[in-house]
Formats: sequence, C-alpha cells, structure tokens
Amino acid sequence: MLPPSRAQAGDAPIRGTDNDAAVARLSAVQKGYLNDPYIRYLVPRAHLLPPRPPLINIGTYIRSAGIDALVNQWLQIAGNAGQKCQVAGPLKDALQTYFEVDFPEITTKKAMSIRKSKDLMAGLGDPAGVSLDRGGTALHAGKYHLLPSDLRLEPSQSLGRLLFSAPDAEQNAILDPSLPTLLLFECVLAYMSPSQSAQLLEWFVTTFKESQNSVLGCIIYEMFGLNDSFGRVMVNNLRERNITIPGAESFQTIESLSKRYLDAGFSAAFALTLKEIRKTYIEEDELERISKLEFLDETEELDLVLAHYYISWGLYLGSSDLGTIWGNWGLTRKRDL
Repeated sequence: MLPPSRAQAGDAPIRGTDNDAAVARLSAVQKGYLNDPYIRYLVPRAHLLPPRPPLINIGTYIRSAGIDALVNQWLQIAGNAGQKCQVAGPLKDALQTYFEVDFPEITTKKAMSIRKSKDLMAGLGDPAGVSLDRGGTALHAGKYHLLPSDLRLEPSQSLGRLLFSAPDAEQNAILDPSLPTLLLFECVLAYMSPSQSAQLLEWFVTTFKESQNSVLGCIIYEMFGLNDSFGRVMVNNLRERNITIPGAESFQTIESLSKRYLDAGFSAAFALTLKEIRKTYIEEDELERISKLEFLDETEELDLVLAHYYISWGLYLGSSDLGTIWGNWGLTRKRDL
C-alpha cells in the first residue's frame, strides 16, 4: 500500500474528530439522554468506554434535539405535500434517498461496520441489496448510499460525479434535484476555508435552480464566535491536537451565520446558539427529564460552551408559491413562551 499523501496525513486529526462525536453520542445514549440503538455498532469497543462528563452529554443532547426537530419537520412537511425527499431520520417511509459523504478513510470503516452488523444490515432493507463499491470505500443499499469524497475539492468535479452517477445500470442517479432535499453539515464546514464552503453551498443552490419548483434545505452545526477569551481557549485546545478550524474564523456573530446562506443564493435563513435552543426551544418537561439524569454543578461553564455552538438552517425555493408549504420550516418555540 502506498503511504498517505502529505495532505491526507495532515487530515488525520480532523478525521479523529469523527470518532470523538460518535463517542460523545454513545455516552449520551448510555446515560439516557438520547435513544439510538445503532451507535454502539459504530464505536470500536463501545462497551469498554467510560461515559463523558455531564457537560458534554447535555451539549450532545441539545445538538441532537435541535437537528432532529428540523429533520423531522422537514419530513413531515414533505409528507403532507405528498412528496418523497432525500434525507435521513426516523420517518423512513418518507425517504426516497439518503446519501452520506465523508473522507474515504471514514467511509471505509463505516462500510465495514455495517457489513459486520446484522442489525445495521437489517436497517438497510434486504441484505442482498447491500453492496460495496470503489474498493470498499463506498456502500450502496436500497435507499442508502455511503460515498467517499473530500468536500474541499471543486464540487462539480468530485461530488457531482458521485451524486449524478448511478450505482448500477438498473438504478437512477443518486441525487434527484426535483425532490425536496435536505443537506446536513455537522462540524464539516468549519474545517474548510470560507471560500471552499461557500463554493460548496453555491454549487448545491445552482444545481437545484436547474429544476423547476425545486426545494433545497440546509442545516449547519458547528462552533462560532471564537474571538472572545473562552473561544480562544477552545481554539488553542484544538491547536494542541493539530486541528485548525479556518471555516469558523469568518463567523463571529449570529447574523453572519444567516448571511452565509443568503450570499450562497438561499431564499431564507435563520440561526440560534445551543444556549438559546436549550432556553427557548426545548420543552420544560424534557428539560426536567434530562436534569435528573446526572448532577451538573457547572451551569455557568455549560452556558459558555453552548453559546459558542450553533444550529442554522437555510431554505432555497425554486418558486415563491412553495412558500405556503415550506415557509414555516424551522424550530418551534416552546409552548409556555
């Protein structure tokens, strides 16, 4: 086997953050914050790993609750409109396609985990319909496609070739711009330059402009506002692990997070910190439930951490008439406010 290129070797710390997120989710599941029957199959030696601190568990819960709410509402709106869509979630019958893109090293490990687990294979439908591709770096099933790519590359030459090619002669291309499609970037764009992430978002919008009455949504989760003292500590901690986040430097305010969507051609956008989501968008009974799972005596530090992470969402509509269907997509404030 050839040794990795200098760029690939330099990406190793970034690829390691993928496992960090999986371990954090595993811990939140083990402590009862979240329900995910599959995460243990995707974390090596899951039964031997100690739980993460309460602060991390709560942050993982808020992140997941906010994203899940947006994804589920997207699926429900599409279902009410009588449309299939391209995204993942518990409402699997509403799905036409779910595609996942990551570094080849990550997709290879995930493809192996899927093939080794009966439960993961069963979740993809008929096991006979699950196949490896591209030397084991890609995996295809009925509705699911795991694809290797570096999203920093020019999209039409890398991502476009993957999404607009058919896995086999009997199938259509993976991406269909005529269907409502939701993009989800969880701690992805922060590791790219602002110009690279802008190019990626603009490519998707341009692609969907070619289809009449197209609907494109996007959710981004990552850190921001790192120019204060707490943010600089976060940056220095990452730098000690040889991790840089050039894509977060341009976004220091909530307003800048929405503006990136509008600059890329989206019709509307909104953004909230995890601190605000916890305070205003998580129902009181749910907050009471998670407060009983673990004792937390670092509430000030929790607020500081949550204030430096955000969830944003943008919407592109090919026709203004679609606003009556999709215009209310977004997080819903808790009932007592």
